[in-house]
Amino acid sequence: MRRKDILELKRRFKKEQCTFTKMCGCYVNGEKHTILKFRESFLNLDEAEYFKYLEIAKKVLSGTIGNNILELNFEANEDFTNERQISLMQLKNSQLKDDALVGNLYDLIIANYDYTGNFLILFFHDAYDVISKTKDNMRIDESEEVYEYVLCAICPVSLSEPGLRYFEQQNEIKARIRDWVVESPTNGFVFPAFIDRSSDVNSIMYYTKNVKDTHTELMENVLGCHSKQTATVQKETFQSIIKDSFSLDENKADKIFMDIQENLSTMIEEYNALNDDADCEPISLTKKDIQNLLIESEVPREITTKIENSYVENFGDDITLAKNLIDAKALKANVQRKKEERLHKQVEILTARLDQVKQENTIDNETHLSTEVKDDNVVLEEASTTDLEETLETNLEKVPDAHSEDNNVTTHYDVILQVKPEKVSQIKSQIINGQKCIVIPINDNEQTTVNGIDNLI
Repeated sequence: MRRKDILELKRRFKKEQCTFTKMCGCYVNGEKHTILKFRESFLNLDEAEYFKYLEIAKKVLSGTIGNNILELNFEANEDFTNERQISLMQLKNSQLKDDALVGNLYDLIIANYDYTGNFLILFFHDAYDVISKTKDNMRIDESEEVYEYVLCAICPVSLSEPGLRYFEQQNEIKARIRDWVVESPTNGFVFPAFIDRSSDVNSIMYYTKNVKDTHTELMENVLGCHSKQTATVQKETFQSIIKDSFSLDENKADKIFMDIQENLSTMIEEYNALNDDADCEPISLTKKDIQNLLIESEVPREITTKIENSYVENFGDDITLAKNLIDAKALKANVQRKKEERLHKQVEILTARLDQVKQENTIDNETHLSTEVKDDNVVLEEASTTDLEETLETNLEKVPDAHSEDNNVTTHYDVILQVKPEKVSQIKSQIINGQKCIVIPINDNEQTTVNGIDNLI
């Protein structure tokens, strides 16, 4: 089923192009009792009613294929006659003129439709003269076939909201009378389906407004087809299957789901790149495809088996379209997650490099400082020793011999020291018991003389 086939039909639902012949209706209350039945020649309707009914019919062809519009198929079995399919064929061929056929379908819908409240069942009959087209979509003024079909719309009927209104004749504002208003259809179908610009009596185009509440009882019990899940339900079911398999580790489940989504998206992109034809069939997933997808996403083997069994249990033998399992929000979140992970990694690398540089600089600074301090100490020590030696030598030069006399000045010293030059650097001045003293270290092998007395010290 292609979008352009749907649009081709829908574009005809205009005043100038509409070819509806008949319209039938059945109004049902909340107790499943029929209140009203009617049949109208569509072209004879008042203009206001004409456009309102046309709008309702158009809604049945609205929405997204695979989500709001589902292709239902009758079981292909030569040994089995599908009574529902035959009834629909008879209804179409009768052009809604057979009251018994129309009434039977009304009753079938009323008995099976799981809905609380009033609703209106509408049938439209149409015969579309399909004009041939060339491969480049140029029209050819000759008919290829006449596509004859029945369109059904099931519309809720609800009381209008309470409120006030102005009554012109009485010139008063009072509570308005609440009316029963026909709303847009919530479900419907077109039989036979319009596929590849041709009638397909083995398929039905089924419409559901609520993609999570599709009324499978209409698909199975009224139309006689296998029910199908919408793309939204398939996506949510697939996500639950993956995440429920990692019930004890939510973080790991989220990561695996993200990886599967990314690999699934890549698979679709590669398929589309190889099949650039807009009308090509979308890629579908078999059980083997799911298995390969899980292996590629590095899902543990025991978990893979669990997911495969759950997948078959939920989806059965239906071939699921890959695009229906894509979660756009999850893909977007995964891109953001990877971006953040790369940023965090870059920050860690930069932080590590910064710490390393700081450490290297610290070591260099400490080494440099240590060298400088050591050199300074050596310089200071050498300077101190030299100064002390020079000072002592200068003083010694100024000290006259103890027995010499100057003709003009006689100098008297209380303490006169005479030491070898190598001992000068060892002489220190020190306060001992409050008394200033000169301290000269004496080794065991050194001799001393004080005022001519040997080894007095």
